[in-house]
Amino acid sequence: MKRAVLLRFVVILLLALAVSGSFSYYFIGRNMLEHDKISMLNTIRAVDYALDYHADLQEQVERLQSSAMDENSRITVIASDGTVAADSEIDRPDVMENHLEREEVREAFADGTGSDTRSSESLGESMLYVAARSACGDYVVRMAIPYTNLIDYMITIFPVLLLGTGIAFAVSVVIAIRFSDTITTPLSEICAEMGKMKGTQQDFSFKKYKYRELNVISETTMKMAAEIRAHMERLEREKGIRQEFFSNASHELKTPITSVRGYAELLDQGFIRDEATKKDFYARILKETDNMTNLINDILMISRLEAKEAEVTFSDVRIGPLLAEVFESMEPIAADAQVMLHKECSPVSIEASARQLRELVMNLVSNGIKYNHPGGNVWVEAWPESGRLFIQVKDDGCGISRADQERIFERFYRVDKGRSKKIGGTGLGLSIVKHIVEYYSGSIRLESEPGKGSCFTVELPFQKRIPKE
Repeated sequence: MKRAVLLRFVVILLLALAVSGSFSYYFIGRNMLEHDKISMLNTIRAVDYALDYHADLQEQVERLQSSAMDENSRITVIASDGTVAADSEIDRPDVMENHLEREEVREAFADGTGSDTRSSESLGESMLYVAARSACGDYVVRMAIPYTNLIDYMITIFPVLLLGTGIAFAVSVVIAIRFSDTITTPLSEICAEMGKMKGTQQDFSFKKYKYRELNVISETTMKMAAEIRAHMERLEREKGIRQEFFSNASHELKTPITSVRGYAELLDQGFIRDEATKKDFYARILKETDNMTNLINDILMISRLEAKEAEVTFSDVRIGPLLAEVFESMEPIAADAQVMLHKECSPVSIEASARQLRELVMNLVSNGIKYNHPGGNVWVEAWPESGRLFIQVKDDGCGISRADQERIFERFYRVDKGRSKKIGGTGLGLSIVKHIVEYYSGSIRLESEPGKGSCFTVELPFQKRIPKE
């Protein structure tokens, strides 16, 4: 990567130097041309000051040319009518053609000064002409020097500019190498740290870099690694829960199946001849099949809720009548357990599934009855608050320890396994409650203390929840 960055930087640098060098050559050449024109004007004014326009101009121009002028320069004196009065390169200027239409001469008579570049007809080479009107006003003094084009000046300054460009290029390459190091070195370090993701070591240690974007990369990498670790831990935890679920489900089904098989074999082999005993066995078989049916139904409900595949019919559910219906169903069980049921409900309704809300409340009330004592109580209260429906189920039963509270909503988890077996149930009631609450994007809170009872508080939003795909 460093090589690629450096190569691109060098290409860009060369392109920039080529463009800037071309512009520099051009503008410096133009400046040198303008400087030469100014120098030629100064020379013209000196010649104009030295000439005596009443004497022989040809002789004076030849004398000035031989004594003070460069051999490559040419001085011409032109009268106002365009005739050549004197010329340092021509012995007989009177035979020369009229110069009034020459560009530099016309400009000089009109504006005081003028210049032009063209090929000289008399000398046969390209020349730079600069002319200025004389102090007397009747003549124009013109000076000419050999001039090919602007490249002449560019060639003159090329070695100096080439040296400067070379030095600038060398310094720039050194800076580019250091600059690329400041980018590629941190990226290499980040890549080395990210390579830890392939192994078991995932503890990153990034430096604080000079560039904010590199720090963003390192911070994002650490965040992604943390999310990946959390995701992997969650998958492992879910895998464990799933394995435990299948193990518990198999165990829960194995016991009633074994009982049913045993009773059926005894009846089939004719060992039981007493009719009363046969009826008792039939009743036990029916009870065990009911337990298996309830267990399978609960498992299917949890699976549908987890897979978001539960067939839900939403309607405007009035909580008061729903609680009355639940109490009516639970009264015989409560009376048998000598537990009193109490309810208090504000006039409130919610857009939800009546079947799911009934299942939720019934499981909580059922637990309050089962894990209570003779003479105990179960209170159910419902009220609206801050755009949410609150349903609270409280009992004064045996309560739940702090350690058990952390696992109470797990499938098949029982606080008192011996007692749970005696009072029945599948061990999935609170897990179903939790899944129903999560289905509506709600929350459930437990407050409990051993020997002082438990209180479950459910919060559900009034707005109908649309299950995620």
